[in-house]
Amino acid sequence: MNKRLITLGIVILLACIVVKLIWAGLKNIKVDDFHPAAVMFVVDSSASNQASLQSQKKFLKQMCAQLDPEDQIKIIKVSQDAYIIYEGSPQNSGGITKSMEAFTQYAPEDKGTAYGDGVKKALSYALSMKKDGYVPAVVIMGDLENEGASDKQIDWNTLPENIKNVKKYAPDIAFMFLYAHPQKLDMVKEKLGGILGESKLVLAPEQNVDKALRKFINAIGR
Repeated sequence: MNKRLITLGIVILLACIVVKLIWAGLKNIKVDDFHPAAVMFVVDSSASNQASLQSQKKFLKQMCAQLDPEDQIKIIKVSQDAYIIYEGSPQNSGGITKSMEAFTQYAPEDKGTAYGDGVKKALSYALSMKKDGYVPAVVIMGDLENEGASDKQIDWNTLPENIKNVKKYAPDIAFMFLYAHPQKLDMVKEKLGGILGESKLVLAPEQNVDKALRKFINAIGR
């Protein structure tokens, strides 16, 4: 009887130790604080960017495949004017394809690159999505060439200040510029690098876009 009691006591003691160790381990496990992202794509469908447009649209869908079903995207088409052509889940590959095929076709009568208007819309959407709990990001895909009306183009003297103002309400906003010539990307770095920092500003010419994707995913907190 005494041996049985001693054995039972040892078993209970070991069980208590195991339970205590498991409980301590569970307490130390940190659950990721997931925040959905809202990515605003600004896509250049103007004449000067037509040669690269198909590969850009393909890469946009590749980026969407890396996003979470809880994320949201908006696609803003830029040519002579800038307007939204898709908003919704990044996982809706069919809807994204249909929207881009329908609204990014080359139109000879559309002469210009309204990058400035497109970025303004993207920043406005970024602020509204931040209010809804999303981590905002802006991805600009195109050659950054200035064509057409100057008042619709990016004012690089005022954009840095505009982004500073946005960061007051959305300090985690990230920017990515893809497919522009390295000389233009270097100018972007000079204008925005000090405001966004290395981790929140991703730049890549066409030759390096694949490598930039991982950095962008990190920039939105994944």
